[in-house]
Amino acid sequence: MANRRSLHALTRHASAIFSTNPSVQFLTSSLPLPTQKPLETVVHKFSSVSTNPQSAWSGQWLPARHFSSNSGDRDGKDEDEDDDEEDEEDYDSDEAGEYSEDDDDLASSGGSKREYTPEEKEAEAASIGYKVIGPLEKSDRVFKPYEPVFAVVQIGSHQFKVSNGDCIFTERLKFCEVNEKLILNKVLLLGSSNQTIIGRPIVPEAAVHAIVEEHALDAKVLIFKKKRRKNYRRTKGHRQELTKLRIIDIQGIEKPETVDNPKPSKTPGKKPEKVAVAA
Repeated sequence: MANRRSLHALTRHASAIFSTNPSVQFLTSSLPLPTQKPLETVVHKFSSVSTNPQSAWSGQWLPARHFSSNSGDRDGKDEDEDDDEEDEEDYDSDEAGEYSEDDDDLASSGGSKREYTPEEKEAEAASIGYKVIGPLEKSDRVFKPYEPVFAVVQIGSHQFKVSNGDCIFTERLKFCEVNEKLILNKVLLLGSSNQTIIGRPIVPEAAVHAIVEEHALDAKVLIFKKKRRKNYRRTKGHRQELTKLRIIDIQGIEKPETVDNPKPSKTPGKKPEKVAVAA
């Protein structure tokens, strides 16, 4: 269509020029008027012309191109980045391969939280080192006077030296809620001012009574991982779940009697009179 329009415009301009200028009127008869040619011939005639301006220089001489070394460096950087991505994928896959006991519980139960039977709860609590008795009652005496007796108990993989009225923080204990009574049955040592009992490894018929005061979270710990020259940095935070226990009683050892020694009262005496001495 553009070629046709250009041809029509040329014919109009030529006819206008020949009609207004008498000196060239004699040429009008000799000049053949442009006729409309079929589109195929026009397309065939202009097929060698390309619309891409860069193709016009394809057959001519082009100046030599000088490549800098930056492109090679860039290619090296791209390769390093690809290697870094592969390393990160490998590390992520390794992390994904790690699993915990909770994952096993979820997998064994088909994706839902595992439900323990009372026997399983009691057995798992006994393996950790405690036994749940029940909720605290109003008649229970929690705050008792100090007794000069101490014990070394094991809860999980930690050992604590406790006495009456102490508070300790352990890892989160399962199957117990706040204001419930516990018996710590893994007693390794008992001691008082009169005697000391060492277990082999546990003292038989010894128990430490405690109460669950609260479940809390420990201070945040940052875990930072880095691989040098790999553009790999990972920062994670962790807050350990804790359980606060208050020791209320220690059993399995003779407790020495506490004798209250009353302080001697000061008897009012006569104050010595001051005697004036003459100078």
